[in-house]
Amino acid sequence: MSDPVVPKPGSSMERVAQTAERLGLVITLRVMAQSTRTAEDAAAACGCAVGQIVKSLVFENAADGALVLVLVSGDRNADLDYISKIYDIQLKRCDGKRVRKETGFAIGGVAPIGHTEPIRTLMDEALLGYDTVWAAAGRPDAVFNADPKALAEAISPQIVRVVT
Repeated sequence: MSDPVVPKPGSSMERVAQTAERLGLVITLRVMAQSTRTAEDAAAACGCAVGQIVKSLVFENAADGALVLVLVSGDRNADLDYISKIYDIQLKRCDGKRVRKETGFAIGGVAPIGHTEPIRTLMDEALLGYDTVWAAAGRPDAVFNADPKALAEAISPQIVRVVT
């Protein structure tokens, strides 16, 4: 695993670090030498279980066009039909350019914190079963670790079940 890093001024990683500090969330930023593009790759790089990886998936709410961030445990796939039925929200895929414009992050580096605009967030209840989770930190090769309960407290997501 890589050593903790100090982000470059003005970078998306710095925005993540500053947001964490403002929220009182204790995180450690790392830039990985190996790929973290998939949950399996990220788990191998971080030395953790795949379920400890936070997949940050951005969708569009078909009802109002607003973006919705869904934080999913790395060992799960979000069942959009189930989420739509149970939580009364119609999620559909979103254009990558829009994701970047409205979150400030490119797909593959979307962090659960530090967005340039407010975003509704749903969090997989399975993430709360771990002592530590690892999430993208603003770019595809950067991650941070955090206590998932502290993360949830900091961002106030709607806690959901993502699979039946």
